[in-house]
Amino acid sequence: MTTNQHQEILRTEGLSKFFPGVKALDNVDFSLRRGEIMALLGENGAGKSTLIKALTGVYHADRGTIWLEGQAISPKNTAHAQQLGIGTVYQEAANPNASAFYAAKRWKSAPPN
Repeated sequence: MTTNQHQEILRTEGLSKFFPGVKALDNVDFSLRRGEIMALLGENGAGKSTLIKALTGVYHADRGTIWLEGQAISPKNTAHAQQLGIGTVYQEAANPNASAFYAAKRWKSAPPN
């Protein structure tokens, strides 16, 4: 194995997002290394979608840092996040039999927003 296979590709430090009366994300720290698969688990309202939206430029974090391959980033919007290589593959209710590979391939070829 090469060191590249264990390279940290995505990390958050102290990521926080607040809405009026709600701490949606409160100092979230995590890291993802090349080749790893990560699952986000939690109850409704735990912040899973908010974290994904902060990573993909839908929301702007109120505090904290997102690191992509060692560089601090702040996606301005979803198009900017896609340019950086970050995006979301949504489950399509219209085609529940589509594979993750098919969905990822469709996202990769989609034009930026």
